[in-house]
Amino acid sequence: MARVTGPLMSIAASGTYGKALTFATWKGRAYVRERVIPANPKSAKQTGVRAMMSFLAQAWSSLETVAKATWDELAAQKAISAFNAFGSETLSRWQNILTPTQAYPAANASTQLTVTTQNLTNGSGCVTVSITPSGSTNIWGMLVFRDTAEITAPSWANCVAVLPANGANAVSWVDSPLDAGTYHYRTAVFNDDGVMGEVKADATAVAS
Repeated sequence: MARVTGPLMSIAASGTYGKALTFATWKGRAYVRERVIPANPKSAKQTGVRAMMSFLAQAWSSLETVAKATWDELAAQKAISAFNAFGSETLSRWQNILTPTQAYPAANASTQLTVTTQNLTNGSGCVTVSITPSGSTNIWGMLVFRDTAEITAPSWANCVAVLPANGANAVSWVDSPLDAGTYHYRTAVFNDDGVMGEVKADATAVAS
């Protein structure tokens, strides 16, 4: 993506030109990029990013004003919105398997929580994952990792869900649609200041 001034010799431009270039604006900035045909790929890493982005979109709207204000300085430095600063920083952390923080910078000071129980229920074209954390203080979200082989290294590449917890004692999530077969799962919880708990041991379930 390239920023442009006076696109196509005009004040502004939008849309596709010659089936090759697409002109648009973002946050008041005019830009041009190569025309691409929309797709909906579902690679492991893309699934992990989408799972986190879905969580962030929901989480931002419920953050307290004080927490949101902590992102203003970072947003000003990057000339973007506070929400985009929140998302950008979180995804940067996520690539290093570090979890989100409500306030910036991450305090990483709360007590690490663990998953007390991780129950998997077989289903037709699905698996139900039930997670009970060791406590609810400071808990903000839950992570579900899934693969067709044993998960030795949980990461954003095998994370299929980031679930809001917000103090909940237990959360259940239905993983679907799934092809028939055996699936491996691991789960973890994370706190509102960026602290991620210990990842639960690998366990399997069968989708029929």
